[in-house]
Amino acid sequence: MFNNRFAFTLYMKQLLPNDIEIQNLSNSFTCNKNFVDVLRLDKIHPIISGNKFFKLRFYIQEALNYKKSIVTFGGAHSNHIIATAYACHLNNIKCKAIIRGEKPNKPSSTITEALKFGMELIFVERANYTFIKTNFVPETDELVVPEGGCGNLGCNGAATINHFFTTKYDYIVTAVGTGTTIAGISMLNNSTLIGINVLKGNDDETIGTIKKLNTNASVNLISNYHFGGYAKKNTLLLEFMNHLYQTEQLPTDFVYTAKMFYAVHELIQQNYFKENSKILAIHTGGLQGNNSLPKDTLIF
Repeated sequence: MFNNRFAFTLYMKQLLPNDIEIQNLSNSFTCNKNFVDVLRLDKIHPIISGNKFFKLRFYIQEALNYKKSIVTFGGAHSNHIIATAYACHLNNIKCKAIIRGEKPNKPSSTITEALKFGMELIFVERANYTFIKTNFVPETDELVVPEGGCGNLGCNGAATINHFFTTKYDYIVTAVGTGTTIAGISMLNNSTLIGINVLKGNDDETIGTIKKLNTNASVNLISNYHFGGYAKKNTLLLEFMNHLYQTEQLPTDFVYTAKMFYAVHELIQQNYFKENSKILAIHTGGLQGNNSLPKDTLIF
């Protein structure tokens, strides 16, 4: 499985900094003697940032080792789509994506960038997307990367996030979409894991996915910080994002990380965490999602 180690190592070195910063939040998150750190995975790379780097790493390795092209799935604003496109571009891997929704008259920044990096895009009607995704049969030279990197290789990649912090934390908190990242982290960590669900009304499905990827996973899923559902937002969330940047110089995205940090802040105020707890919030990147906001909405 490791026949092309040189190419994969090159991929790693081009993207991964020597030290992923751990930032302490001292100005906004102090209550009940809690200690809050942030694992700044957003600093890995402006495109393949955060958990996307980790969820993709073993898929890229698999494609390199077996000389396969990559096929994946996602929406027109998907962080996963643009990260996959760039990772394949960097490694000279042919790739295509099945995009949810008809081709727009005005392409999103994600679509524009993915095309620039050589990704072939196939647009399908929303009504047919789930069926096509579920029943997709790849060619013999194609490696399927599930939507969001949600699969065993993605989970194993996410598990390696644990290698980038050494402090023993009482709680580890991350945003949850597919559940792949938190399932991976739970493989090599016995801290109390808290997932902030950014989707609405899919708790059973998310827990089922986490358990499928890691049968031993123990995750506390909190589902009342979605702000109306996936990629939904309001003035309160946007104001919180600007406040967080003003006080902590911490940029977030409105789809995932802002909701997670808002939850951590509020849960601290509600004394959810035990006194004197050490809490690690994982910044999963995805800042390009803010490109869809009107100019000057955010101060960063």
